[in-house]
Amino acid sequence: MSDGVRCMWMRGGTSRGGYFLAEDLPADTAARDAFLLRIMGSPDPRQIDGMGGSDPLTSKIAVVNKSEREGVDVDYLFLQVFVDQPIVTDSQNCGNILAGVGPFAIERGLVEAKDGTTDVRIFMVNTEQLAIATVSTPGGKVNYGGDASIDGVPGTSAPQPIIFEDTAGSTCGALLPTGNDSDTVEGVEVTMIDNGMPCVVMSAEDMGITGDETPEELEANDELRARLEKIRLACGPLMNLGDVKEKSVPKMTMVSPAKNGGCVSTRTFIPHRCHKAIGVLGAVSVGTACMLKSGPAAKIAKIPDGNPKTLSVEHPTGEFSVVATLDDKGELISAGVLRTARKLMDGKVFE
Repeated sequence: MSDGVRCMWMRGGTSRGGYFLAEDLPADTAARDAFLLRIMGSPDPRQIDGMGGSDPLTSKIAVVNKSEREGVDVDYLFLQVFVDQPIVTDSQNCGNILAGVGPFAIERGLVEAKDGTTDVRIFMVNTEQLAIATVSTPGGKVNYGGDASIDGVPGTSAPQPIIFEDTAGSTCGALLPTGNDSDTVEGVEVTMIDNGMPCVVMSAEDMGITGDETPEELEANDELRARLEKIRLACGPLMNLGDVKEKSVPKMTMVSPAKNGGCVSTRTFIPHRCHKAIGVLGAVSVGTACMLKSGPAAKIAKIPDGNPKTLSVEHPTGEFSVVATLDDKGELISAGVLRTARKLMDGKVFE
């Protein structure tokens, strides 16, 4: 690897990371992970000797290859590189980094672009689910400029709608792995849910906070962090995730009444740092929790009329709109979101 490895660095949604063709990385998992830790500069809180940005949101990897699956364009494997631990995990998906996969696939020649927009059908390897990303391609070339904005990212970019299908239970085996809308864990009422991202949803009030705090304030609250981790470790086996001590799931979301006219307000630990916003699939899971008959989110959520429903999930830096389509029985069929992406660098990265 001394000659460098081809990669593209991109912002996807509110995250940032490296995008690689699978063929450009070591085939052996251990060798691949060692390489990724090295290029990210992990383990080190500053990641000073690598490409990481000292935050889980900027220490992410997408591995992409042309798919052999019928009706699918590319396969996408997401890898979370821990910042201060020598861990690379594929135990979760990432809907933000997903936003860069369609443009990357077109740029690398895996998908032929059409004039106008190009749909890229993406198989998410981590959870064996399908996403359809619509990429702006005027003149048959990827366009990153546009007037779409998403909270958590300054400026505007080309809009990229993404539709998720059949995400319920993608990691835990069921939308509600315990079969219940709510359970009591360590004395706290929680909803354990997986609609693309395993999440534990609980009331901010029950955790001793208002839900208005900044991420920095919450990270400085050692008592809260210890309590969250105790609940998380207890929920792991209940969600069919086993021992989650060294896993990045489940995410821990504390909900409170919406402050700006939305459905619900959130503060999410991912799992040990407080998210500056909320993840794509995390927002989908939390939005789904809001539509249950009971549970911490359902008790306080303001659900709009109509079908499909646009659920505004508020977070520390704005809101995230989840568009949920229901069947005649009120069951979720699909969930869509609007994301943007931007190419930052295309070249080689070195160990």
